[in-house]
Amino acid sequence: MDNVELLALFDRDLREGARPDGPGARVERTGGVVRQVAPAPGWNGVVWSALDEAGADAAIAGQIGHYTGLGLDFEWKLYGHDRPADLGRRLVAAGFTPGPEETLMIGEAAALALDTALPEGVRVVPVTGPAGVDLMADVHERAFGADSSWLRHQLLARLSADPGTVVAVVAMEGDEPVSAARMELVPGTPFAGLWGGGTVPGRRGRGIYRTLVAHRAHAAAARGYRYLQVDASSQSRPILERLGFVPLTTTTPYVYAP
Repeated sequence: MDNVELLALFDRDLREGARPDGPGARVERTGGVVRQVAPAPGWNGVVWSALDEAGADAAIAGQIGHYTGLGLDFEWKLYGHDRPADLGRRLVAAGFTPGPEETLMIGEAAALALDTALPEGVRVVPVTGPAGVDLMADVHERAFGADSSWLRHQLLARLSADPGTVVAVVAMEGDEPVSAARMELVPGTPFAGLWGGGTVPGRRGRGIYRTLVAHRAHAAAARGYRYLQVDASSQSRPILERLGFVPLTTTTPYVYAP
């Protein structure tokens, strides 16, 4: 499968055919838009659209009206190949704020370079309940400098309601959590998504992030998933490319907060 075909498969299975990302969330399809609606602190936003120049502004206004009517902030997840070509400009004009651009990367699990090893004294611990989720949240806050309450909520709910669709791990050095990551499996598709991979300051550059990618890739292959998908930051993209991931397009979050 070439890159064009792979991107089309990604769009079909994970965007146009999106499934709710956790208990309580629902996916709605209306007016050329696929969106998720979830109770706070869940994720709300547009994951796919099929718009043209004539109807794009009305579709944007419709989504603003829908979410603000529910009292929710939301995100329009825009990809570099989405149409119309000026959709990002139209979103900004409607009051959205763009976040950092990332790169959509996909790797075939069986073809990745996975001969990585953890540094001495570091071990990988599976996350299966509240204690592990707390460790992950601690890493998230230290690695990204961001609030992790949404992560606690989402991961605990998913581990409780549908544990077979998520793999979460923490790298421990002694009694300290130093890196963490999760993988979300999408039943009925060949895709597993890698999310939240981060290492705390002072422990970076030692191969821990790379090893957690390999750990999840092995887990995905063992469960029959062919492809791994990542929204890669500029920091993680070079690591992922060396492992065999291929960049397909960009993705940018446009956030509307009335």
